Amino acid sequence: MSENAPDPSPPECTLADFQQLIRRMYYEKDIARGVEGTFMWLMEEVGELASALRNGTHEERVLEFADVLAWLTTIANVAGVDLTEAVMRKYGSGCPGCGRFVCTCPDAGKP
Repeated sequence: MSENAPDPSPPECTLADFQQLIRRMYYEKDIARGVEGTFMWLMEEVGELASALRNGTHEERVLEFADVLAWLTTIANVAGVDLTEAVMRKYGSGCPGCGRFVCTCPDAGKP
């Protein structure tokens, strides 16, 4: 590849970047719909993901995972939750059950 050729790798997107992107695109609509209405859309997308996992193509699964993440992010925006902070608070020091970065919790329980 020449020095002037564009890098074919996709741009990186952190969780914070994604949350801000969703906020910019949809925040006014999301606030108007509220948490309850947005939660119902999330549940619909989870159902579509379940269907894609059972019978869908890889491409369908990819798109449904993106939809579920987007709707979850939308709810976080409406509820005023910073997803990066939430994830780090819960998982940043290891598994919430055993405290290790490679979970040793029994398979029968969460996580």
